[in-house]
Amino acid sequence: MFDLRSDTVTQPTAAMRAAMAAAPVGDDVFGDDPSINALQERVAALAGKEAALLASSGTQTNLLALLSHCQRGEEYLVGQEYHTYRYEAGGAAVLGGIVPQPFEVSTDGTLDLAAVAKRIKPDDPHFPITRLLALENTHTGKVIPQSYMEQARQLVDQHGLKLHLDGARVFNAAVATGLSLSELSAPFDSVSICFSKGLGTPIGSVLVGDKAFIKRAHRWRKMLGGGMRQAGIVAAAMHHALDHHVARLAEDHDNAAKLAAGLSQLPQLQVEPAQTNMVYINYASAAVAKQVSEHLRKQDIVVGTAQRLRLVTHLGIPATAIDGIVAAFKEALAQLS
Repeated sequence: MFDLRSDTVTQPTAAMRAAMAAAPVGDDVFGDDPSINALQERVAALAGKEAALLASSGTQTNLLALLSHCQRGEEYLVGQEYHTYRYEAGGAAVLGGIVPQPFEVSTDGTLDLAAVAKRIKPDDPHFPITRLLALENTHTGKVIPQSYMEQARQLVDQHGLKLHLDGARVFNAAVATGLSLSELSAPFDSVSICFSKGLGTPIGSVLVGDKAFIKRAHRWRKMLGGGMRQAGIVAAAMHHALDHHVARLAEDHDNAAKLAAGLSQLPQLQVEPAQTNMVYINYASAAVAKQVSEHLRKQDIVVGTAQRLRLVTHLGIPATAIDGIVAAFKEALAQLS
């Protein structure tokens, strides 16, 4: 079965499972897990930051960042379609009393920094205190130019704000651009890095920043129930991913480009260009999307049912499958005409 709904559906490889089984472990709440300690030091160094903290998910590392940067009654600036605002259950507002100030996201995944600047609140008791700008890279598979990130850094410096990156797929951005994780992370005070997407681990994200920031995040993690015990098995999977699954992301990007090229030959579909491992297609109607999904399921190809549909290539989608997937789409659409 080929599941194109997300890169979160990947299964750990046999080699990753073996690494997990062999991991030396300890009680991480006491700071005694050697695999976790080594992972945190390794990721901090790769990102060019002082410290790092392992958490269970990207949602949790993003939440830890927001809670550590902002106090109750303070606000963060964010895109309407960014995960920290739309897809993470409003955790910052519910658990931290943090006010979001959302903005429309441009087609390239950026925010209009001039509009952002206008919404930074003055020092007035009527308003929440603006503390943070939160960005994404990648966003819907699009790589955000590093020059834009540097402009965002200049903006926050002018106003005394902090800058956070939801880097759930930042390794995809690194492979696509040729920039290192350290270079991509340089403009940011904190970065959330997810390992359970393109890197193929079953669980785990890492938050990086300076030592004082990570100390605050560590306290929040404990308060949120995120302290784990012998979780070195998770860290071992992440070590393995760093060793074996980063460079291979280029294969996912190539497969997405091939998939986009093949689907663009079908007149019933509008296909958006693929930059990394995501292909967005647009159907004529939601009814067509549902019918195609049902047909593909019978061919052991799993996709969603949205009219604007995301197809994601990953460890579980080999290059040899792409032609067959395109053929299955063609057959499904032909049955509807």
